[in-house]
Amino acid sequence: MMTSVDTDLLRVLADPLRLRIVTLLAKETLCTTHLVEETGARQTNLSNHLRVLREAGVVETEPCGRYTYYRLRPDVIATLAGQFADLAESARTAADNKRACS
Repeated sequence: MMTSVDTDLLRVLADPLRLRIVTLLAKETLCTTHLVEETGARQTNLSNHLRVLREAGVVETEPCGRYTYYRLRPDVIATLAGQFADLAESARTAADNKRACS
């Protein structure tokens, strides 16, 4: 049973704009233009966040002419969710464990 969470991935997803991007990509594959429209972020800022998500393995790209489409990698999110589920299960089984104070 794993009882830790991927802190690097957690840091990546902790940013509000990146979390918004991930939420949008969970619903459909979008290009940068769509993401700018949906988030209201500047393209430069959005591109930087997409780079971070891509480097972390959260999203993958698909070139399409002059555009680049972004798709969420559900396996990465599922792995993170599994880590949290393992952590919760560990907390359930350890609920009665109490270390004595000296």
